[in-house]
Amino acid sequence: MAFIEPNGGTLARIKVVGVGGGGQNAVSSMFESGKTEGVEFIAMNTDLQALNSSLAQVRVQLGPQKTRGLGSGSKPEVGSEAASESEDEIKAHLQGSDMVFIAAGMGGGTGTGAAPIVAQISKQLGALTVGVVTKPFGFEGKRRMNQAEQGIRELREKVDALIVIPNEKLLEVVDPTMPLSHAFKVADEVVGNAVQGLSDLINSTGLVNVDFADVRTIMQDAGSALMGIGESEGDDRATKAAGMAINSPLLGVDISGSTGILIYIVGDANMTMHEVNTAARIVSDAAHEAANIIFGANIDPNIKGMRVTVIATGFDSGYRPVGIPEMPSITSDEVIKQIDSRFDKVLSDETSDDEIEDTEPTFDDDDDNDFDIEKLRKQVRKDEAERAKAQNENNEEKEEPEKPLEGEKGKSFWNFIKKSKEQ
Repeated sequence: MAFIEPNGGTLARIKVVGVGGGGQNAVSSMFESGKTEGVEFIAMNTDLQALNSSLAQVRVQLGPQKTRGLGSGSKPEVGSEAASESEDEIKAHLQGSDMVFIAAGMGGGTGTGAAPIVAQISKQLGALTVGVVTKPFGFEGKRRMNQAEQGIRELREKVDALIVIPNEKLLEVVDPTMPLSHAFKVADEVVGNAVQGLSDLINSTGLVNVDFADVRTIMQDAGSALMGIGESEGDDRATKAAGMAINSPLLGVDISGSTGILIYIVGDANMTMHEVNTAARIVSDAAHEAANIIFGANIDPNIKGMRVTVIATGFDSGYRPVGIPEMPSITSDEVIKQIDSRFDKVLSDETSDDEIEDTEPTFDDDDDNDFDIEKLRKQVRKDEAERAKAQNENNEEKEEPEKPLEGEKGKSFWNFIKKSKEQ
């Protein structure tokens, strides 16, 4: 892990494009904060009234013929067609960019449908293209969530790297008494922190600076990217902030599976190089030994304490959350067959089919939707643990061989299944 000094060259030309209502709000929030200098902000929307309220320096109305400035009606296909209609104008505003961030809220019409078109144009122009998008809160409904998932799949194919921020995960890191209006504001701030971290990493002159070429090396064609943020004040703040970043609910996975990691550390005027080294070391120690790691550090007198931002890239298609084993796709019928085969070892040979005939369940095509598989797995593990304990006790006493389970014990498994189905 090397410290890279400023090369004295020109600053990278970075543009941040907010697509749709959510993206536009995020851009306005970033612009209003004044934290990201040397960056051009562009708002793109099909809703002309909303677009006119944007604080971005450049505003682009998407699909004026298609939507007549009235929005996309929450239809991604309309957003996509609108962006295609405005392709020449989009291209004109992105021309000459070194790096383009595309901020959008997935699930609506314009952000979901237009963002992939904007990303495709950006990559065609040769810019390093990074998507930073949010997924809806759970209370926004399944339809919006399904549209978001589809939009994310399409956008991932068009960008170099895609950072997805699940709004639902934000609920794990914010004050539970926070008003609803503030929850969406927090989502905008998280998007802003991701953009600010990367742009400052490249263009700001701070304690530690990195070269744009190194950022391109880690971000280009990286696929899925994940972000964690940790903030702390007081004693041992460097250790706490770094620990929070690599264990952030927003990150959600073990960074040891990443091939590229960006670390950006910001602190108040009292932050020391020792604290920077401590935080960076904690993150690098958690990463794979072969991972390409670059980091920058800066002083921001407007914040209290320290903030550590970690962006991990290069996960293969098989990455999964820490501690959750990979599980094959399986139906409830198949689960029952597997568990039944395990119970064959404990069910008595004396237990007849007649004894469990009345309790054996039947299944239909809708079972996958309402069958509590997790509860069933827990019951299986509990029964196996009790059986192992009983066997150990019998072995210690050495009085008599283990007896097979009585018929009622064998039936209890199917009784449990029946009760689960009835709940």
